[in-house]
Amino acid sequence: MSDPGLRTILVSGGAGFIGSAFVMQMLASHSNLHIINVDALTYAGNLENLQSIENEPRHVFIHAEIQNTELMHRLCEQYDVEGIINIAAESHVDRSIQDASPFIDTNVQGTVSLLTVARDVKLKKFVQVSTDEVYGTLELDSKDLFTESTPLAPNSPYSASKASADMFVRAFHHTHDVPAVITRCSNNYGPRQFPEKLIPLMILNAMESKSLPVYGDGLNVRDWIHVNDHCDAIYRAYEHGTPGEVYNIGSENECNNLQIVKSILSILGKTEDLIQFVKDRPGHDQRYAIDASKAKKELGWMPRITFEHGLRETIEWYQNHPEWCEHVLSGKYRDYYSQQYHRER
Repeated sequence: MSDPGLRTILVSGGAGFIGSAFVMQMLASHSNLHIINVDALTYAGNLENLQSIENEPRHVFIHAEIQNTELMHRLCEQYDVEGIINIAAESHVDRSIQDASPFIDTNVQGTVSLLTVARDVKLKKFVQVSTDEVYGTLELDSKDLFTESTPLAPNSPYSASKASADMFVRAFHHTHDVPAVITRCSNNYGPRQFPEKLIPLMILNAMESKSLPVYGDGLNVRDWIHVNDHCDAIYRAYEHGTPGEVYNIGSENECNNLQIVKSILSILGKTEDLIQFVKDRPGHDQRYAIDASKAKKELGWMPRITFEHGLRETIEWYQNHPEWCEHVLSGKYRDYYSQQYHRER
């Protein structure tokens, strides 16, 4: 049982990039929080992400899959959990193109498992952490933004799995009165991000003066947000979000991939001849852009970290943590990336 003076929440995926950032940030800023952290520790989940809180008594780590409904139910009762924040997800588009099955298993079935527990235990709140990719794509030359009323039109197996999970959240709220909210965020960046994603991959390659593979012409546009700003929005959605509502989370920082890569090279003092254009990803969405006005108005949230500052800070983190980089770049991931890059070239 948890301390009766604490509020206990269950966070899924809390050893991954966003999840670990959320757990550490919430424990540091909310002394009354007790977090049950459930993670399957797949390739992108990493206990090294949680080293700074390994002796924190308000943090309990459970190595488990969220698809184990019976165990999730037992944990919620054992620790008197008041709410669930579902961050666990398979999230890499390239991997979903190769094999969609793990995305269905974790993103869809895992979400249904947690929703079932939330229904049966009658939790106070359920937050589904989703993505702007469920909306599909915007035209490069348009000024349109994704709003919460934008129709869902996922274009990759990954975004299709997240859109499906979102629909189950909606259905459990409507049918079973589960007090659930959905957050849909733009591209995250920051320390401890697994280096299959654009920014950490380019940082690590540039640090070693390796070629930087850029899909197509590099002009695909994303709205970038620092992971800490995203974590703040997630908790505000948990505390203040209206059940049944969706909240878009973005920082109005649109950049194309080539701009990002050139910025990283400039900060590291490397030349742009390291850029190597490779065959484009199948079905590559052109542009994502978020209208976050609803979250700002209803949750009292605002992004605080500028992209220029956040990117420099992120690069410095990777430079100062070579042991973390070596750990996550070993074994299966190194083999996977080498094979992928060879084919794309």
